[in-house]
Amino acid sequence: QVQLVESGGGSVQAGGSLRLSCAASGFSFNMFEMAWFRQAPGKEREFVAAISWSGGSTYYRDSVKGRFTISRDNAKNTVYLHMNTLNAEDTAVYYCAAPSRTIVAGDLADEYEYWGQGTQVTVSS
Repeated sequence: QVQLVESGGGSVQAGGSLRLSCAASGFSFNMFEMAWFRQAPGKEREFVAAISWSGGSTYYRDSVKGRFTISRDNAKNTVYLHMNTLNAEDTAVYYCAAPSRTIVAGDLADEYEYWGQGTQVTVSS
């Protein structure tokens, strides 16, 4: 049974930082690309970042480039999202996602079959 468990969300002031973690189990973590998505109130879920199975390639939405860093530790079956210089537009529920097949640079929610429960990030200005 695939499980994705996010942690690390919280409330922070604008300009601050947070690190999200996603602990994965129930599948061969080191064989699949992983991603982070987010959903703000009243908005559709949107792609934030993705990382290849090896960690050698990373992909970001334009608005987080230079501020967010996705990484993974295959020995710990964990993917991270380091978020710096946060602003109010980053406020959302952040979700970890895993595909059920090999994908590359997946930035569409439909490409991912497994999702965590989400963790809230609130940035106050």
